[in-house]
Amino acid sequence: MSIVNLPPKIFACTNSMVLGKNIAAAYGIDLGNVITSTYSDGEFQPSYEESIRGTRIFIIASTNPGPENLMELLLMLDAAKRASARHITAVIPYFGWARQDRKDKPRVPIAAKLVAKMLETAGATRIITMDLHADQIQGFFEKPVDHMFASTIFLPYLQSLNLDNLTIASPDMGGSKRAYAYSKALRSDVVICYKQRAKANVISHMELIGDVTGKNVVLVDDMVDTAGTLTKAADLMMERGALSVRAICTHPILSGNAYKRIENSKLEELITTDSIAVTQKSSKIRVLSCADLFADVMKKVHNNESISSKFVM
Repeated sequence: MSIVNLPPKIFACTNSMVLGKNIAAAYGIDLGNVITSTYSDGEFQPSYEESIRGTRIFIIASTNPGPENLMELLLMLDAAKRASARHITAVIPYFGWARQDRKDKPRVPIAAKLVAKMLETAGATRIITMDLHADQIQGFFEKPVDHMFASTIFLPYLQSLNLDNLTIASPDMGGSKRAYAYSKALRSDVVICYKQRAKANVISHMELIGDVTGKNVVLVDDMVDTAGTLTKAADLMMERGALSVRAICTHPILSGNAYKRIENSKLEELITTDSIAVTQKSSKIRVLSCADLFADVMKKVHNNESISSKFVM
């Protein structure tokens, strides 16, 4: 078999191992073998336990903090480059550090740009990701970026609920474009929450722009971190006469008291993906897998086929 016809290989970093196995199964091949050695001081070293010379490889890893998740991906990329892999695609379901995409005050970093440069320097020749916090992050890369939309997963589920008087909501002004795209697909109204923050993860004030009286509301966001915004918005909408409030959030970071907030809120359910592993069970959290989406895109990339249908909101 010539080098160009070698089948691809799929590997996964530690924090994305379950998702990696699901993606490999959906693709129709076994997950590649990597072992990680750890030193006493916490330093670690991943090692590919099979030849990857001349092959296209996909490395699956969400880069949510802590920093060891990003560091492991960088080491995996570097090892693949030094092992003479032909194409090295970083499959990053959740692109972490993306909230730092600009200088919003003096003397702060643009971490998303820094991460992009590190990934390319380490050896990534292509990036596949989903629902970036800011679309312009694609421009931070000099390599091709395939930016998937999780709407291809969420829309069929929402349509299956057959909700009457459906209204799509954005939890902040920045998410209004995403909310409008969902409302266009579902032919529904849009409302927007206007919030002011005292500091990161702390909301000082929130107001609702639009009417939710008698509506079944679906909040749409790219991530849920502490769940403070979502739960505050849900409670506000129920006070304003909404029949029910659900939330769609692609990336379940769920830090701090997020699980407790969700359980104690007036949210009907939080619908999310497995881009990041959900670590606690909750009757209000429904996880829809993104494995089929990524497997399909990876197969099309390997076969040089169009993936434009996956860019449609």
